Amino acid sequence: MTKKQRALAIIELLKKEYPHTDCTLAYDQAWKLLVSVRLAAQCTDARVNVVVEKLYEKYPDVNALAEAPVEEIEKIVRPCGLGNSKARDISACMKMLRDVYGGKVPDDFDKLLALPGVGRKSANLIMGDVFEKPAIVTDTHCIRLTNRMGLVDGIKEPGKVEKELWKIIPPEEGNDFCHRLVDHGRAVCTARTKPHCEVCCLEGICKKAGVV
Repeated sequence: MTKKQRALAIIELLKKEYPHTDCTLAYDQAWKLLVSVRLAAQCTDARVNVVVEKLYEKYPDVNALAEAPVEEIEKIVRPCGLGNSKARDISACMKMLRDVYGGKVPDDFDKLLALPGVGRKSANLIMGDVFEKPAIVTDTHCIRLTNRMGLVDGIKEPGKVEKELWKIIPPEEGNDFCHRLVDHGRAVCTARTKPHCEVCCLEGICKKAGVV
């Protein structure tokens, strides 16, 4: 079985197991997803969703957040960890959105990457979820599961995993595939405990289960 054949089979099985999937960061505007994904580094999405409510109550739009003192942003986002660096990035990112893009989030991958605090994972999430363009989000779930499944071989660097997955994942499937990996990684193919292979929908196709 080739990696591409395995990938296509896994995509279909995950679709059946998780027919409704989406980003678990709450947002109703593109700039809010940029803020949330920066806060989500080394923090749970659930906590981020609580913290940003307070942030947006005080600073309800790009201009307000761009003008906010970094120290005030930090006070609010501190529960997400790494408060100082996250606050600085959010402030600088909002200023750039205001000054360069008229308060709008650009729908160009390279322009997203040029925003302060935005890496490939964040840029892909925006491209896929907001603009519905091909995207592969290599978060910790994606990296862990694709290695276990045999879609990549012992690669842990996000950029390299992304590059390998682009070779075998149909572009139109990438974004939802990565969201389903998060669903599956939380429910079955867990990180902190032994993966629950005995109840896994991929048992007959996953390399970890001995399928070659």
